[in-house]
Amino acid sequence: MATVHLSGAGFGAAAFAGRRSSSVDALRLPSTGSVVGARPARQAFRGLVVRAATVVAPKYTTLKPLADRVLVKIKSSEEKTTGGILLPTTAQSKPQGGEVVAVGEGRTIGDSKVDVSIQVGAQVVYSKYAGTEVELNDSNHLILKEDDIIGILETDDVKDMKPLNDRVLIKVAEAEDKTPGGLLLTETAKEKPSIGTVVAVGPGPLHDEGQRSPLSVSAGSTVMYSKYAGSEFKGADGSNYIVLRVSDLMAILS
Repeated sequence: MATVHLSGAGFGAAAFAGRRSSSVDALRLPSTGSVVGARPARQAFRGLVVRAATVVAPKYTTLKPLADRVLVKIKSSEEKTTGGILLPTTAQSKPQGGEVVAVGEGRTIGDSKVDVSIQVGAQVVYSKYAGTEVELNDSNHLILKEDDIIGILETDDVKDMKPLNDRVLIKVAEAEDKTPGGLLLTETAKEKPSIGTVVAVGPGPLHDEGQRSPLSVSAGSTVMYSKYAGSEFKGADGSNYIVLRVSDLMAILS
């Protein structure tokens, strides 16, 4: 089975493997926030505040998101490396994806009611700092806004990811491995590229009337983008991909 390695900006590579239902097992995110009616766990060390998942009391068995929020069941952290080496708990980074288990009723924009476009059961990837992590029924969940979801995973390969809203999926151009004078560059010395080819585009942002406007770029366009924008991924074939908002694109090359 092909694998897909993913990482956000500042995250290490992770892996997709196996069935579609487990295709987000190795995505990572940090924990955040708290919710009303629950008890947050919190630790401080030399001025650094670390927030654990908010624990929902056992008497509450369901959580219904409101408005344009969704509830995602976070996939478990990897306990082993791809080579089979067991990782200590401190070395296991947290997932950045999971399965949608509940959605809100949508939101009102102007005079229009706009439903949440993501269906229950969808496998999704979300922004690494998004939402509030909660522990419900002994499982870790994340409640976040629909706009914080980067895309929907329809297969085990990131190249088939469906970006949402005003985001685009880009295949990153390969970094130069030689200097203009012909000297070979090491991996650490290679300059991070900021040019790539658009693979897929989202449906566009919502207007005040509740309608979407198409994006100004299309699949197949070669673009230049902000160097430190977006979330980075690695495809099954080892190619690098990035998902970012269209506002982070600087130019179309031809």
